[in-house]
Formats: sequence, C-alpha cells, structure tokens
Amino acid sequence: MRILILGGTTEARQAAEKLAALPELDVALSLAGRTENPVRQPVPVRVGGFGGAEGLARHLAEQRVDLLIDATHPYAARISANAAKAAQQAGVAILALRRPGWERREGDRWTFAEDVTDAVGALGHAPRRVFLSIGRQEAGAFAAAPQHFYLVRSVDPVEPPLAAPDVRYILARGPFAEEAELALLGENRIDAVVSKDSGGAASYGKIAAARALGIEVIMIRRPVLPQVPSASTVAELVEMAVAHFGLVAARGV
Repeated sequence: MRILILGGTTEARQAAEKLAALPELDVALSLAGRTENPVRQPVPVRVGGFGGAEGLARHLAEQRVDLLIDATHPYAARISANAAKAAQQAGVAILALRRPGWERREGDRWTFAEDVTDAVGALGHAPRRVFLSIGRQEAGAFAAAPQHFYLVRSVDPVEPPLAAPDVRYILARGPFAEEAELALLGENRIDAVVSKDSGGAASYGKIAAARALGIEVIMIRRPVLPQVPSASTVAELVEMAVAHFGLVAARGV
C-alpha cells in the first residue's frame, strides 16, 4: 500500500518514520527542493516539483499511490491546492496535516498583515530595526523599505541579497530556544519582528521573546488552504492513515 507524503516540515519527517514502521506500507517523501541541505529523511525521497496539479496527478497514477498526505508548510498554499486537485483528478485519497497557529497571549503586541507586501507597509516610514523571520523566499520584498535595518535569518543564503543598505544575515536551522532569541533580539536592538503564523514549538521562541521584551510582531496571516480531511498532530495523522488502510498500528506508532 503506497503512501506519498509531500513534506519539508518536521511533522512530515516524523509521520514518514512512524508510517514506515508498518511493513504493509510503502512510504515515500517528496521535497520541493527549496532547501539546499535538507535534514536526513527516514524513507526514500523525491526532490523537485511535479509540474503542477496535472503532473502530480500523473505521478500518483504512474506510481500507483494509494494515499497522498499533504504535510507541507502552512504557507505552501500553491502546493496544497495542487495536491487537493491532483488527488481528485487521480482518484486518490488525500489527508493533510494542518498545524494549528499560535494563540495570542496577554502581552503580545501583534499587528496582522494579509501578506508580505502588507507586512512591508505595516513597518511604517520611520527607520526601524527589524528581525525578518519569514525564510529566504520572500525576503526580497522588503527592499521596498530600505530605510530599516534588517536582521535576516534563514536556513540557506538569501539570493540575491536584500537590496537594502543595512542588513545582517544569519544562517541557522531551528528549533530556537526562547533564551537564545531573547539574546538575539536584545543584542541587535530589534524593535519589530516580522513572522509568519507557522505554529508549533520549533520557532515559537522568537514570539515568546518579543512578548517578554515588549516588541511588536508583524504577523502575516495564513493563506486559505483546501478543505480536505485533516489532522492537527502527527499522532492523529498517522491514526487516520492507518485507519484508511484498515490496519492496526504497531506499538509506539
């Protein structure tokens, strides 16, 4: 019984490992290829795009995939839309992992932005010291506001570099502890954090640190994703996948 997981998240790797523990399941993982040195995965990996929904539908049919799992990042809206469409075209069942967003707490200073362009405008005209924690793909949009200092953290280098005169780059892979984030924000005199509502614990440290320091967070809202059967945790996703095939989960799975 074949499962294809669209991954790139910690949860995708965890789900693949748990499902691969069942001998009845043949599990493969697909990565978009946006990270140059991805974390080692527990199952065979395919890297690169499929050519839209039609290409993914062909792949599902050719590989005789029985279940497609969308465990991509909450902001990978195009991939999720293509996954839902491809599953429908190929007549393949689909499940999704929908990681819950963060909950606003007392002391949080969140300003919501609809997208990255909106986030640029939300910073205002006066020069600020900004921590960009949105990955490298969309950092270039902030060249439209070159008056700010930018601290940019990403797994891989931002190419081309941000077209602004005062930028510091940090290459790092999470998780990031709150204590380390407190030090980072303090040392760089940050007064605004730009973040996506990614959810989960791995990158929450900056949100907790901003709260402790009274720093504003420009929070980019999540995109609308397709309505498909979904789980909010890895354990729930694995349970749904196992139930789909009428299997009994192994102990510890």
